[in-house]
Amino acid sequence: MATQNIAYAADATVTISLASIATSATFVAGAESTVISNASNKYVDALVYGKITVGTTPTINTIIYIYAFSVIDQTPTYPDVFDGTDSTETLTSVGVGSGFLRLCAVLNVDATTSNIAYPFAFSLAEKFGGVMPPQWGLFVTHNTGVNLNATGGNHVIKYAGITYTFA
Repeated sequence: MATQNIAYAADATVTISLASIATSATFVAGAESTVISNASNKYVDALVYGKITVGTTPTINTIIYIYAFSVIDQTPTYPDVFDGTDSTETLTSVGVGSGFLRLCAVLNVDATTSNIAYPFAFSLAEKFGGVMPPQWGLFVTHNTGVNLNATGGNHVIKYAGITYTFA
């Protein structure tokens, strides 16, 4: 009888520039990552993890949201204002975003202390009903009242693709 084992791919970096991303009171402005294709790897899931660092003297009791999105079709066509590249974006509206963004992590900013790193981790397939999208990306937005930390290296988002092997 074969034994099923989980296999994790090596860490891969999600390309998203979070340094100095401006605050957005309505959560429509933020940063989009470069889209990641699952066409050749065919991962059944991906563990996404990292940290986001707040800027100087953030407002207490504010939030950093991390969302995932999928392409509309395999052409690919991107939803709303997204273009599949590492860039700042402003959604048409919260309502439009609620149709295609999948909430992955909520980072509660619970202090006014500058430069605190807030770690996170989540399963990507879980956010899409247990199935990995063919192409996916992330969108990060926040309402901390100040720009995120200005040093790019103080923000890290990586993923490890997951497959199963049989021995």
